[in-house]
Amino acid sequence: MTKYAKDEFDRVPQNTSRQGVHRDATGTTRPTLWPVLTVGAVALVLGLVAFLILPRLGITAPAASSSVSTPAPQQSGEPSPSAAPSESGNAPIASGEPTPGSTPSASPSATQSSAPVDKSTAVAVYNGTATAGLANRVAGIVQSGGWTLGTVGNWGGLPQQTSVVFYNAPAQKANAEAVGALLGITTIVESPEVQQPLVVVVGPGYR
Repeated sequence: MTKYAKDEFDRVPQNTSRQGVHRDATGTTRPTLWPVLTVGAVALVLGLVAFLILPRLGITAPAASSSVSTPAPQQSGEPSPSAAPSESGNAPIASGEPTPGSTPSASPSATQSSAPVDKSTAVAVYNGTATAGLANRVAGIVQSGGWTLGTVGNWGGLPQQTSVVFYNAPAQKANAEAVGALLGITTIVESPEVQQPLVVVVGPGYR
């Protein structure tokens, strides 16, 4: 029992239904994830197809082509000497040694080289004429000049219009000029295709 007297608020009506304004309880709205999951699954499948299946079918992405064209290397007009049989009675040709074979078209070197002359460089001598024994005679001059003698034989390339001294690298230019001066040959031609350092081809009219 309460010590206070009852008032109007203590009268509870028989109908206990709610009266007045009440806020209905609402459920919490959760974000829908299935569209995101669907897009992710599709992207994963496409990635696996591109990575595993397309390479097996030979489908690849086109490579970017370079816009800068590389110029083709200019072929030297100078001939390359090739193999020639040995002249009977001459020194034997060493096995595996390359020999000259084509006609020089480049103009002879105009400037004299100041590099030192190395007479230990082997000099190959080939007879480009029909005169028998000419390669042996020129080889003797080379040897008497203090040079190391290399291959001696007949020229197996195209007919030569004049005598030529080939050298295969700029470092051999001074040696080629020295050999040309010794033999009286003025046509000195650089040919990187020559596999021997110095090659003398004795042509028509050589004295």
